[in-house]
Amino acid sequence: MRAAILHKTGQDTLDVRDDVVATGFGPGKVRVRLRAASLCHSDLSAMSGVLPQPAPFVPGHEGAGDVVEVGEGVTGVAVGDRVVLCWMAPCGRCAHCERGRGHLCVASLRRLGAPGFRFGGGESAGGPVEASGFYGTGTFAEEVVVDRDAVITVPADLPYELAALIGCGVTTGIGAAVHTARVEPGASVAVIGAGGVGVAAVQGARVCGAGRIAVVDPVVSRRERALAFGATEALAPEELKAAAKALPGGGFDYVFEAVGRAATVRAGYDATRRGGAVVVIGAGAQDDLAQFTMGELFFNEKRLLPSLYGGAPVPRTIALVVELWRAGRIDLAGMVTHRVGLADVNEAIAQMRGGEALRTVVTLD
Repeated sequence: MRAAILHKTGQDTLDVRDDVVATGFGPGKVRVRLRAASLCHSDLSAMSGVLPQPAPFVPGHEGAGDVVEVGEGVTGVAVGDRVVLCWMAPCGRCAHCERGRGHLCVASLRRLGAPGFRFGGGESAGGPVEASGFYGTGTFAEEVVVDRDAVITVPADLPYELAALIGCGVTTGIGAAVHTARVEPGASVAVIGAGGVGVAAVQGARVCGAGRIAVVDPVVSRRERALAFGATEALAPEELKAAAKALPGGGFDYVFEAVGRAATVRAGYDATRRGGAVVVIGAGAQDDLAQFTMGELFFNEKRLLPSLYGGAPVPRTIALVVELWRAGRIDLAGMVTHRVGLADVNEAIAQMRGGEALRTVVTLD
């Protein structure tokens, strides 16, 4: 089968090969024929080393397809089911899972780097080379073998490319607004970063009934594009401070940081009113430190609310997203700005790096 391999961390491009095999099928496993994958900025962060993922690996963690085989002991999913992949699969047994916070389960991260693919030859003349899938998935491949808990069924009439979007970015952004922040009707909201996650947060704030939704991005086309998804105004980063000061209370009720950098978290904090909340949904580097004084944290009572994967069990958030899509309350199709085949996945990477694409779907038919 075909798959795209990153051989070494730091490389800019992927090696698209046709000699790759998905490995590891057995009890408790599910084999999925992928039909569509979506490129997320986190994939680029893994390629560059910002997010930990041992190489060689198959990038991609937003994907949708059909179950073609189930292993012994697998229940709740059958051959022919349409599924999306969950890149942080819950174990169902740990303290987080038992508290109903399965999105915080780290069991799957213990398998980070575990082999999921094999390809022949490569730079090693000694025989086949093993590769992992990004965070246990690896959706830039025609087929994957994953744990049962890493697949979530979706309705058969949900198009593959739209289902792929809800595997991470859309679920993260909408869940942050609905579950983590619980934005109230009429609230003022700013979203820093107008990529896929940021636009999903805009849509989530709109669903919650926010009265004012300002999107902040340095790229004019990106921030203006967000207006079509429910933003009420588009601001350059240098305009955020003045816009916040002009609001009652001197700041926004909620600021969503969808970039993943300490500087934008700090800017979000400064743009939030006293008693408001900064919701951090961008995936950043472990050595990028955001700084606050103890005095301002105490005096301003601004809440820092990190939100991981939608802030609730992923199946619950995905079910909500599907319901909102069915009701016409969110726009998934409009988020797909580019489409490429797997052979052209490096074109998708260039589109993401240049800020041209909101979401590029990689078709795998």
